[in-house]
Amino acid sequence: MASAVFGAARLSGSLKGRPDNRPPLVLLHGLTFDRRMWQPAVDALQRRDPGRQVLALDLPGHGGSPAQPTCDLEDVAAAVASAVEDAGLDVPVIVGHSMAAIVATVFAASHTARGVVNVDQTLDIHAFVHMLQANREAVIGPGFSKMWPALLSSMRIDLLSEDAQRLLSTEPPRQHVVLAYWRQALELPVTEIQSRIDQGLTTLKQRRVPYMVIAGHEYDAGYAAWLRDLLPDATLTTFPSSGHFPHLADPDRFADCLASTGQWQAPAPSGALIAKSVGATEPASSC
Repeated sequence: MASAVFGAARLSGSLKGRPDNRPPLVLLHGLTFDRRMWQPAVDALQRRDPGRQVLALDLPGHGGSPAQPTCDLEDVAAAVASAVEDAGLDVPVIVGHSMAAIVATVFAASHTARGVVNVDQTLDIHAFVHMLQANREAVIGPGFSKMWPALLSSMRIDLLSEDAQRLLSTEPPRQHVVLAYWRQALELPVTEIQSRIDQGLTTLKQRRVPYMVIAGHEYDAGYAAWLRDLLPDATLTTFPSSGHFPHLADPDRFADCLASTGQWQAPAPSGALIAKSVGATEPASSC
């Protein structure tokens, strides 16, 4: 992907396609990775949905983007909004992987968006925040380098092809960058953080903003019910046995999901959360 710089935060990014009646896509990678992770899906999308306008960004402190003093959710969402405006994109669909899916959700609640695609990120952050706070000394101190391999292992990168794995950095990340993104989780009560997320989801519900979740594993019934209450119109699709990277495990099916957002011209009809498992017997367009 050819690089350019976008917005006040000078985010490095790649812009492809042309504006038309399909909403543009903005792709946000997860913490410690960069926009290269989207390349297989972008290539597949060009075959499935030719000419679709796509902006893939490196978040602050990642890839070719400079760090910024604070990387709270609202700060990163604002940096993305500035980049979107600078790129001239009109009411995009925001696609976020992992932590960036929460950034995408915050963006859509505070800016104009056609919809959100959440790639393998739970919106109930209690367990993760409790884990970080229980291990705070290791996280902020020299123990960080020892705990990172365990976190990386839990993402199941081993389920990916060798080509896909090469798009992901498995080296220990810069601690100060990670801590800038984890500041809220380490310093604020989990109830306050969760309340902010819930308020954003309530805003999306009121606005009837389309919301698609693509997960690499099955969520338990309790979480699905919780999500259904907050976002009755959301869809939940599972790519079985793809770990934390469904977009890399099956870029063609993921591209089909992205292509389907081209029809997000109006709010989705009201209805229950639809849980779907994308398996070998289903057509590739099922999303």
